Amino acid sequence: MSLTHLPPDARPREKLLARGPAALADAELLALLLRTGLKGMPVLQLAQSLLDRFGGWAGLLAASVQDLGKVKGLGPAKRAEIAAVLEIARRSLNQRLAEKPAMNDVDTVKTYLRLHLGGLGQEVFAVLFLDAQLRLIAMETLFHGTLTATTVHPREVVKRALALGAAAVVLAHNHPSGVAEPSRADESLTRHLAQALALVDVRVVDHFIVGAGEVLSFAERGLL
Repeated sequence: MSLTHLPPDARPREKLLARGPAALADAELLALLLRTGLKGMPVLQLAQSLLDRFGGWAGLLAASVQDLGKVKGLGPAKRAEIAAVLEIARRSLNQRLAEKPAMNDVDTVKTYLRLHLGGLGQEVFAVLFLDAQLRLIAMETLFHGTLTATTVHPREVVKRALALGAAAVVLAHNHPSGVAEPSRADESLTRHLAQALALVDVRVVDHFIVGAGEVLSFAERGLL
């Protein structure tokens, strides 16, 4: 069933135009992109199944084209449209962080990190390299680990900071378990990195942990 077969007052497009995008449920917003469902699966049901499969918007926004290709019945056209919209969201946030001091808007940083690290099945450690005005120079995923741990080498972080001319960094990693609580190992790693980077006058501004439903800030917790 396509969106045109729904009653007029139940069609997401008409609802959006009449009441604004905030009035739409997550599945309705995604259904606008998909437009049509699959055989035996109406479009709204397909949209909800995708959100359920990837763990909501956070997981879907972190999905790659390859991940979308594993969804049975989701053809090239639909995969391309979803991937394009997700990339637009990532680039929009990247531009905002590059034009304005990143830490002036912590919520934007958290959303940006959700897009890149949320929903990953493997633990990764990333660094946002910032200039003297705390604007984003680049984000790089430097280390990959297992579901429970990752090995981070301070000297590699220092080398990249110097190569990019960074004046400050934001550290980030994900917890595939979904719980965004810092471990003692996380706190120890943060201290070691801060000490190593301080030797070359690069400041650690914050360290974020991306969980299933939240992003935790070390600075907000008073851990930096």
